[in-house]
Amino acid sequence: MTKTKIVKREEIKRKWFLVDANGQILGRLASKVAKILMGKHKPIYTPNIDTGDFVIVINAEKIRVTGKKLTDKIYYKHTGYLGHLKEEKLISLLNRRPEAVIRFAVEGMLPKNSLGKKMIKKLKVYKGEDHPHQAQKPEILNLKEVKI
Repeated sequence: MTKTKIVKREEIKRKWFLVDANGQILGRLASKVAKILMGKHKPIYTPNIDTGDFVIVINAEKIRVTGKKLTDKIYYKHTGYLGHLKEEKLISLLNRRPEAVIRFAVEGMLPKNSLGKKMIKKLKVYKGEDHPHQAQKPEILNLKEVKI
């Protein structure tokens, strides 16, 4: 009889991965990054434990979208006051805060609970090539190797 192994916190080894978003399609990039943040690429994956790795995304302003999403996709936020529903198109958010576009896409693919909030904190998104995580020695991740 086989037993299911429960992973202990001490057994989880976290790595740092570097992903270049230059020319990548937003949804495909987000789904692969979410998979790494959750830890589904590891054999020790457990749904109720955060076994994922850290992900650094660079060149956030150079992502692609398909179809008419640049002009048609709308992001909504509410201030909490009556009638204060704000909306912004993808093209203006991409010009103003390209990091937020990737963060919103990845956050939508993570669990909607306290575990998902811990997972999104392991995502670091930067505009341009530079990032302050050189000391962690991130591995360059080829997204074509990550299976969804």
